[in-house]
Amino acid sequence: MAEIERIGVDDARRKVQAQTALLVCAYADEDKFNNARLAGAIPLAALEARVATLARGKELVFYCG
Repeated sequence: MAEIERIGVDDARRKVQAQTALLVCAYADEDKFNNARLAGAIPLAALEARVATLARGKELVFYCG
């Protein structure tokens, strides 16, 4: 299992825009997701539904607001 690494906002934005990473809001609650949503982010529930279809090695960037 890969080590968890903290990255800055600029690195996260660059990776998401380049589509090398998937931006995931770490809140399971839909209301919290809607309040903390960033452009291009998906909710945690959507990640859980898609996990089997993600490309192996796809970087995930989690955030909470």
